[in-house]
Amino acid sequence: MHPLPGDLAGLPPPPHIWPVPRATDFSDTAANIDAVRFGRYASMSPVEKAGRVVELPRAACMLALAGLRERHPGADEQELLLRLAVLRLGADSVSRAYGWRAPDGA
Repeated sequence: MHPLPGDLAGLPPPPHIWPVPRATDFSDTAANIDAVRFGRYASMSPVEKAGRVVELPRAACMLALAGLRERHPGADEQELLLRLAVLRLGADSVSRAYGWRAPDGA
């Protein structure tokens, strides 16, 4: 198990939390900006945090759909949603669940 940062060091984490060390070497965000961001997260209500949890995957799906529309301009909405399912679940799962395979094999 990884040590917890700062004033939490020495305290065992709650059983539902797996501490993940922050990879500062790979961050392109300044420490002071991270402090502001984490301060904002800490001040959020549970409802606000739940809203974020719902919105981030939704935004990712919308971006993926936009990319699929660019790559497959002739596809209707049903095909686009099936292609999105292939991205998220894999072609075999979509084929088994919906009986659909992309006509172009993608």
